[in-house]
Amino acid sequence: MKMIHLVVVALASLSTVPLHAQDSAEVTSADVIVYGSTPGGFCAAIAAARENASVILLEPTDHVGAMNTGGLSHCDSNQMVRSTLMGLFDEWHRRVVKDYTDRGMEAPYNPAVKDQSRWTFEPHVAMRITMQMLDEAGVTVLTKRYLQSVTKEGSQIKTLVTSNGTFTAKVFVDGSYEGDLMAAAGVDWTIGREGRGEYGESLAGKQYPKQTMNINGFDDDGKLLPLVTTDDAGPEEVGDESIMTYSFRLCLTADPVNRVPMPKPTNYDPARFEIVRRALKGGERRIGFDLYPLPGNKFDGNNSIGGQFSIGFVGGGNNWHSADEAGRKRIWEQHKQFTLEFIHFLTTDPAVPAAMRDRYAGLGLCKDEFASHAHFSPALYVRESRRMKGLYVISQKDILHEPSKDDPIAVSSFPIDSHDVQRVALKDGGVINEGTIFPVRRFPRQGYAYHVPYRAILPKADQCDNLLVPVALSCTHVGMSSLRIEAAWMVIGQAAGVAAAMAAHDDVAVQELEYRILRERLLAQKQVLDLPDESELPTVDGSIDAKSLPGIVIDDTQAKRTGNWSPSINFKPYIGSGYIFCGDKDPKTKGDGKATATFQFTVPRSGRYQLLMAYSAHETRAKQVPVTVSSGNQSQRILVDQTSPLPRGKPFRSIGTVELKADAETVIQITNTDTTGFVIVDALQLLPVQPDAR
Repeated sequence: MKMIHLVVVALASLSTVPLHAQDSAEVTSADVIVYGSTPGGFCAAIAAARENASVILLEPTDHVGAMNTGGLSHCDSNQMVRSTLMGLFDEWHRRVVKDYTDRGMEAPYNPAVKDQSRWTFEPHVAMRITMQMLDEAGVTVLTKRYLQSVTKEGSQIKTLVTSNGTFTAKVFVDGSYEGDLMAAAGVDWTIGREGRGEYGESLAGKQYPKQTMNINGFDDDGKLLPLVTTDDAGPEEVGDESIMTYSFRLCLTADPVNRVPMPKPTNYDPARFEIVRRALKGGERRIGFDLYPLPGNKFDGNNSIGGQFSIGFVGGGNNWHSADEAGRKRIWEQHKQFTLEFIHFLTTDPAVPAAMRDRYAGLGLCKDEFASHAHFSPALYVRESRRMKGLYVISQKDILHEPSKDDPIAVSSFPIDSHDVQRVALKDGGVINEGTIFPVRRFPRQGYAYHVPYRAILPKADQCDNLLVPVALSCTHVGMSSLRIEAAWMVIGQAAGVAAAMAAHDDVAVQELEYRILRERLLAQKQVLDLPDESELPTVDGSIDAKSLPGIVIDDTQAKRTGNWSPSINFKPYIGSGYIFCGDKDPKTKGDGKATATFQFTVPRSGRYQLLMAYSAHETRAKQVPVTVSSGNQSQRILVDQTSPLPRGKPFRSIGTVELKADAETVIQITNTDTTGFVIVDALQLLPVQPDAR
């Protein structure tokens, strides 16, 4: 006789009130049960139902759709290879756009064009489409079903016990951000960050790409100021259990007809923001949060990855994964309180410059969004939580060096990208944010495309053989820094749903599914499993040797500099050992002209030269970077738009043709005069212009 043992998850709570009345002793069965209605979860449920499986989708909260319907309304697929994001992802977006056009409104974007343009929508439209697709697929959706425990027989989950009902299925899918079902089932998992040696990842361990702020992080008694997490981040090469910051994606508007005043925080203490006040007094302006325009005169407010202080509550989510239901509610409230306090500080504190105060003061919540939650998003942006230790661990090498796999279920391509993890007060002076990985891209607006193997969503068979984990899947922190995007989770979740239905129908362990047949079914559901064409791509390691390039190449290291420039290697490729930048993401902050980079040299022969510039294009770059070229008695001024992409696969873009003299010194100066955004200086290239044949 097989022994049935009970595994009790630590997140148990009996306080939830059910949305749909149900006897707590009743057992509800289906072929497939999906726990967690994240984008990966609801796509798994729809995909399984379309494979003729009966499906129950259990959501622990009262909000279905997580971030897709919870305020993340600027789709991050604008940094991915969109031609690989098909299936339910593509259908969902086409239906969102159709919702607008069916109401006689302008299409907010065109999902048929797979470029890097912005795709934006309103949360209530996203919710309507999500619920329609679930309903049409015949998925039973039950909310307020918080996981308490599971029972297992051998390596199989038999029942899933929630605060409002017990459920049985042949196959289970963990669609939660936190990997709650996976953990309850006794599957191995990890939290935090690996050390650099564990998987050979250069981006593992501690990361310090941001500038040190020249401020004191301690109070008069030598204690850490509020919002500073530590004075000892630990050795750089070593991992820890800390995770990247959580925040909300705020749906905001300045439209007086639809604007609800921003709630004032209770028990606001200005002293909590003394560290921010010191930064502002020291001249720091990378403070605030990003605002992405949405349809309906709205904005999506997001934590600023490049900011020094933003709406991300650094360190606030470290205990989220291990908290029970009541504990998570407390952490959620702490994040909301911090968000409201930070906005109140930005809009009222005398230390905040007037331009910065004005930028946020006119914004409020939206009357037509999240009405049942006082117009504030119910979904906390859980960027990262537990990660399964499954049959295959996706790491940095799989993204950058070994993208092809024999068992692909999806193609992912978001840049490796992590928000702050710690805020460190340095004992020798200064404060620095630690943990950010600025986007690692193959192209200016696109990450590296790589396969997600089926093995990465599979637990080890002896631990559980009827569970698939598409969201808290098997990867390192660096891997999750790329995989952690709703677009990726949607296509991975769809694959998990198809596999779950197949395993339920065939009565086999999920590890024993024949990949050939799974592939056929994925293709039938319009998944893309082939990597995109990767010809003529820049080097993976990012550095291009200037000596390997034709013409005259002058690196940023050869420039005489004035003003505040910072070095970086975050955007790739770059010439030589990196590049320098100055400026601010705030569109209202103009460059003062004090930052200059001046190149002085002579050309071997007089004549016309094509002038090319190397820079990392991005929407945060300056659009009118002044470049002055002087040679002999001639001078020419060129304005460069550094948001403009470089030619595909090329490290330089032509910015003009100049006349240079061999018997005189040539001086090229780049400045930040009247610029808004970041100014990038990497390298310049001069190529002789051949005279026209006559």
